[in-house]
Amino acid sequence: MNKGHAKILRLVEVLGEVKGRKKLQKIVYICKKMQVDFEERFQFHMYGPYSEELTLRVDELCSYGLMEEERESKGVIETYRYSLNDVGKDFLRFHNVELGAGETLIQRLDQENSRFLELVSTILFFENLPYEEMLVKIFTLKSKQRYTEEEVQRGIAFIDECKQITV
Repeated sequence: MNKGHAKILRLVEVLGEVKGRKKLQKIVYICKKMQVDFEERFQFHMYGPYSEELTLRVDELCSYGLMEEERESKGVIETYRYSLNDVGKDFLRFHNVELGAGETLIQRLDQENSRFLELVSTILFFENLPYEEMLVKIFTLKSKQRYTEEEVQRGIAFIDECKQITV
């Protein structure tokens, strides 16, 4: 186990619980883009930026007995909740892991829903493109989400807010 595992544990500890795999992926990606010290690599995937490394670390943390994964079925949809157990809390007591201003950012990101965080992470993934090209990417690749330009503008404003948190 390495520092990367401990940082994921700290993120879950800061929030108390994380509701959803997609939300966890987006929180880590956005934090990383805001210069918070996460080391996972991301690529673009069906739900926006995705890290197989993060998925593996979460699975390992659950397998090691440091974190709990609770599944909830809602019809054909399964959702997941992650929380720290006592073993995970003890582990963090002996491994000083702080994410600095990233902890405030994590709390702010958790206030938003997964759909919006998916949009924000997609905007960040294509941030080097001209605005019009970024819109085409979002509206094409994320067509099922039916994002509007107003939502994209809100996402851009939210990114500016996030940058202010980590300054």
